[in-house]
Amino acid sequence: MVKKTINSYQNSFRGLSPEVWWLALITFINRAGTMVLPFMSLYLTQDLNLTLSQVGWIMTSFGVGSLVGTWIGGKLTDTIGFYKVMVRSLLTTGFLFMALQYLHTFEGFLVGIFLTMLVADMFRPAMFVSLKAYSKPENRTRSLTLIRLAINLGFSFGPLLGGIIIAFIGYSGLFWVDGLTCIAAIFIMKLVLKEKQVKLSSETIEDEAVSQMESVYKDKPFWIFLVVVFLMGFVFLQLFTTMPLYYREIHDLSEVQIGLIMSLNGFLIFLFEMPLIHYIEKKMLDKLKIITWSLVLFALSFLVLNTTMWIGILIIGMLLITVGEMLAFPFTNNFAMNRAPTGKEGRYLALYSMAFSFAHIFSAKTGMEVIDKLGFAANWFLMGGLGLLAVVLMIWLRRSLK
Repeated sequence: MVKKTINSYQNSFRGLSPEVWWLALITFINRAGTMVLPFMSLYLTQDLNLTLSQVGWIMTSFGVGSLVGTWIGGKLTDTIGFYKVMVRSLLTTGFLFMALQYLHTFEGFLVGIFLTMLVADMFRPAMFVSLKAYSKPENRTRSLTLIRLAINLGFSFGPLLGGIIIAFIGYSGLFWVDGLTCIAAIFIMKLVLKEKQVKLSSETIEDEAVSQMESVYKDKPFWIFLVVVFLMGFVFLQLFTTMPLYYREIHDLSEVQIGLIMSLNGFLIFLFEMPLIHYIEKKMLDKLKIITWSLVLFALSFLVLNTTMWIGILIIGMLLITVGEMLAFPFTNNFAMNRAPTGKEGRYLALYSMAFSFAHIFSAKTGMEVIDKLGFAANWFLMGGLGLLAVVLMIWLRRSLK
């Protein structure tokens, strides 16, 4: 049984190109350094003594920067190519992250986080398009899953390492590590990855020629899908904004303990996501139905927090949202990628990323205001309700596609 499980795990990685593996390593290095993000709300309230309302505005600025950066990144990817966008984004982001630690006022940090995320999220559509250049069409979902695996492996190390750095050095250490890892990722990328153009697949040329007849802005099912992605992101992002405050203020956890719980998310995804995706693709299961059930898990992960004050419910909530994340994110990204006609990948994937950016704009500010006025329980009920609304929209999307 153990040998069969190991073989299944190995098989799920077979056939991926060396370039995709290098991309995964670069992503891991970069993601392991983004340890400042899970602790942002704690840093702003404890070290800078900002109010929850001010923290909400900074997170909104974070989202606006992400939105603008993703849009610019999509446009640049279609004009100068994904490789140049990725390199320039990583380099500039590294210096901007290091500079953030020197901003101590509300207004300064508001502008600083906007500029940092504007440049940082130019990287996202370029990374997605790079998978079309470096992987075969039949391997794209698994290639994307490997990239997500690298992200989550980095994220499993990041919060734990971040908690330790805070305990021994302080928050300034996070900004240095964050910036330096971005720059380190560039050196590796330049050494091992050659610039490559996205090639038109002969197998999809006919379908894509038809797809080009319709503008993305007239693609009604895709816009329903984008609303679902927005709601999914809106709910999910509470994990990095209001949830650390909940752990600290209601359950009195330390930064190291918070880091451990947050690391559980990345570690479980590292272990189970790739074999799970491989199994789903092998069995040819209905991917839109899987996304629908994943959103049910998203909703439950927040609603269970209101059932008891037992500390173990934090782990149960994290397990639910982790399984939901494993099922939702690879297939939503794959849906956007497959729906994009050749030459329009940057635009489609930018819109997909921008849906998350819009979620960044509204998620944290909404959560902070609800908590400030009504408490954490009201916020968890709100997030659960939005998750269930996304389920209804997914059912509508599936019917409209039929």
